[in-house]
Amino acid sequence: MKYRVVFAMLALIASKLVATGSPLLYKFAVDALAGDLDGPAAMLALGAVGLTVAYGLARLMNVGFQQLRDVIFARVGQRALRRLALETFQHIHRLSMRYHITRKTGGLSRIMERGVKGVEFLLRFLLFSIGPLILELMMIAGFLAWYLDAWYLLVIGLTIALYIWFTFKVTEWRVQIRKEMNDQDTDANQKAIDSLLNFETVKYFGAEAREAGRYDGAMRLYEKAALRTSYSLAFLNFGQSFLITTGLVVVMVMAAMGVQNGTLTVGDFVMVNAYMIQITMPLNFLGTVYREIRQALVDMGEMFDLLDQPQEVADKPGAKDLDVSAGQVALEDVVFGYEAARPILKGVSLSVRAGETVAIVGPSGSGKSTIGRLLFRFYDVNGGALRIDGQDVRDVTQESLHAQIGVVPQDTVLFNDTIFYNIAYGRPEASRSEIEAAAKAAKIHDFISSLPDGYETTVGERGLKLSGGEKQRVGIARTLLKNPPILLLDEATSALDSETEAEIQHELREMGQGRTVLTIAHRLSTIVHADRIVVLQDGVIAEVGSHDALLEENGRYAALWHRQMAEEDAA
Repeated sequence: MKYRVVFAMLALIASKLVATGSPLLYKFAVDALAGDLDGPAAMLALGAVGLTVAYGLARLMNVGFQQLRDVIFARVGQRALRRLALETFQHIHRLSMRYHITRKTGGLSRIMERGVKGVEFLLRFLLFSIGPLILELMMIAGFLAWYLDAWYLLVIGLTIALYIWFTFKVTEWRVQIRKEMNDQDTDANQKAIDSLLNFETVKYFGAEAREAGRYDGAMRLYEKAALRTSYSLAFLNFGQSFLITTGLVVVMVMAAMGVQNGTLTVGDFVMVNAYMIQITMPLNFLGTVYREIRQALVDMGEMFDLLDQPQEVADKPGAKDLDVSAGQVALEDVVFGYEAARPILKGVSLSVRAGETVAIVGPSGSGKSTIGRLLFRFYDVNGGALRIDGQDVRDVTQESLHAQIGVVPQDTVLFNDTIFYNIAYGRPEASRSEIEAAAKAAKIHDFISSLPDGYETTVGERGLKLSGGEKQRVGIARTLLKNPPILLLDEATSALDSETEAEIQHELREMGQGRTVLTIAHRLSTIVHADRIVVLQDGVIAEVGSHDALLEENGRYAALWHRQMAEEDAA
C-alpha cells in the first residue's frame, strides 16, 4: 500500500508539471503563427501545427496522469475506509447494553455512514483537489514571477487571497441561512406528517382549516428562508465572478501593455490568459468544497465521538475461557442497579444446581429479568459475584461465556434472511441434517417443508412473515442447534396465545432435559413443573420452593397464583 501512495503522488506531480507546461506550448504555437517564435530548436522544428498537436497531447497527458493517480490510489482509499467502517461497526457491537438502549439504532447507523463518507470526502478532496490546486497555483505563480515579472505574482496572489476570504465569509453566512431553511423544512414536514397520522382526530374536531393554517405558516417561514438562500447564492456567485474577472483583467492589461512595449509577444499574452483561466476554473468550486469540508468534519467528529465511547463491559487482561463441567450457576450476595441511586437487586444469593430447572417470578420491577442480563454479562454486578461452576463471569472471556448460554427471549427477533440462515445462526458450521434435526426437535420442520421455498423461505424484516409461535419455534431450533449447557428462558411464551403457549411449553421442557435451566416467568402456569421457584420482591428473595410447597405456605407466590387464576377464569 505504501508503494501505491508513492506512485499516486508521483502521478499527481507529473500531471501538475504537464498542466503548468501546457500553456507554454500554446504560446509557442501562437508565436509561430505570428512569426515571432524564438525558442529552442525543437520548438522551431515542430512548427505551428506540430506545437498545436503537442499542446493537445499535453492536455491529454494531464488528464491521463490524473486518472492514473486515481486508479493507483483507489485501493488505498477504499481499504482505509473499509477498515474504518469495520472498526466502527465492531466498536458499536462492543458497547454496553446501557448505551444501546439509550440510543436509536438508526441514528447510530447514520453516524457511522456519514462519518465514513466524511472521511472519504476529506481524503479525496484534500489529496486530489485542495492539495493539487495549491501545488498548481504555486507552480503557476512562481513561473509567471520568474518568466514575466513579480508584479504578476502580486496581482495573482492578491486576487486569490481576496477570492478565498470572500468565499469563506459568505459561505459561513450562507451555512446559517441554509440551516434555518432546513429547520423550517423539517418543521413543515413534521406538522404535515403529524396531521396526517392524526387524520381521524382532525376530522372529529373539524380542524382541517386549522391544520392547513399551521402547515401554511411553517411553509411561509420556509419560503422566506429559501429566498434568502437563493439571494445569498446569487451574491456569492457575482462576488466571486467580480474578483476573478478583476484579477484576470488586471493581469491581461499588464500583459497587453508588455506586448505594446515589445517586451512580450502575442504568444505571451495568450499564455497569461491560459494560466489565469487554469487558475480560476478550480476556484469556482471552492465555496462548495469548503461547505462540504465543514460538514465532513462535523460528521467525522460525531463518528470519532462514537469511537471514544468507553466499553463498559470488557474482558480482563489475560481472561481465560469459561470451562463448564457441570453447569452450576451461583449468585452470591449480588447487588445491582441500572442507576446508582436506584438499586434493583439488593443482595440476592441463589444457587442453581447442575441440571436443575429454577424459575424466577415476581412483580414488575422486582429484578427477575435483570438476573438474566447479569448472567449473560450485559452488565457487571455492583457488588457480590455471579459464578458458573465456581468461575466469576467477570474473569472469563465474554465470547466463551456467551457460547455456553442459550437464550430464548420473549420475542424472538429474526434476521431478514431465510429460515435456514436463521436456524443456522445458532451454529453456522452445522450441517443441513443437523439444522433439520434441530427444526424437528422444535416441531417446526413440517411447517417449513410445507412452504413453497422450504428452508429457503425469507422471513421478512424482524421475521414479520411468520406468526409469533412460528418465530418462537425457529428461535428454539436456533438455540437447540447451539446446544448450550445452560439455558435462559426469558418470559419465552408470555407474548403468545394460550394454545400456542401450551404447545411451545412442552417443547421448552424437552429442550431443558439435561441442561441447567433458568426460567424468568410472568405467567405462573408456565413454571409449575420447575424444580424450584424463586419469588423476588423489591430486589430480594422472598420465597423459595416447589410449586406445591409455595402454595401450602400461602405467601406471596400463592397470592400471585390465585390472582392470575382468577384473571384467567374471568377472561
